[in-house]
Amino acid sequence: MTREQLYVSHAPGDLELVRELFSTVENFPIGVHIAAEEADSGRARTRLAGRIANSDLVVAVLTERSATDRWINQEIGYARAKGIPVLPLSDRDVRHGGYIDDVDGVTIDRSDLPATVFELLCQLRRELSPLGALSVPNWYVRFPCTVSDCDRPVTLEIEHEQSKLWKLHRRGRRLSADCEGCGSRYYFDPGTIGFVGRGEPDSTGGSEAGSNSRSSEGRR
Repeated sequence: MTREQLYVSHAPGDLELVRELFSTVENFPIGVHIAAEEADSGRARTRLAGRIANSDLVVAVLTERSATDRWINQEIGYARAKGIPVLPLSDRDVRHGGYIDDVDGVTIDRSDLPATVFELLCQLRRELSPLGALSVPNWYVRFPCTVSDCDRPVTLEIEHEQSKLWKLHRRGRRLSADCEGCGSRYYFDPGTIGFVGRGEPDSTGGSEAGSNSRSSEGRR
């Protein structure tokens, strides 16, 4: 099955912020296309219409920089004309109007970006079916084991609702997944699903998320 596609429209000057917000999103089973990276790969921004047309969702990152960027408004308008939903991801003091005036979005909290990533994941789970509904914990992250001479894939199966994940984050807990090949254990932040570290298997914490995913006390 073809993965659902996500296009991120943003001002070029916000690329570093966008990368920080979407670094863990790119690990999920969806295609993430960041405008400036697509343009840097040899495509002119004028030729990214195909990316937008083939997307299931467009995220518009709205900051002070975007107010003077002509591409964002054009890409929002193009997406809406194609019937593609647009999710505003905006700074607290930036108002989104026009085509997305009546759309509820996500507010960027620059003092707490993990909380912003969590809210972004909540919205993506509502919009993109591979991630599952908020009450249906059937999403995952899969990656190759990084231990030398071990080529087995590791799967973090996330079997918690969003509210439970945030509670684990606030309590300093971690999700973990074990490599079936070498037994190494990988730890993740429940709020952002960001990678925290790798260690040897231990007995801390009980299994709360299935055979390949556990929650345990935080460690670095």
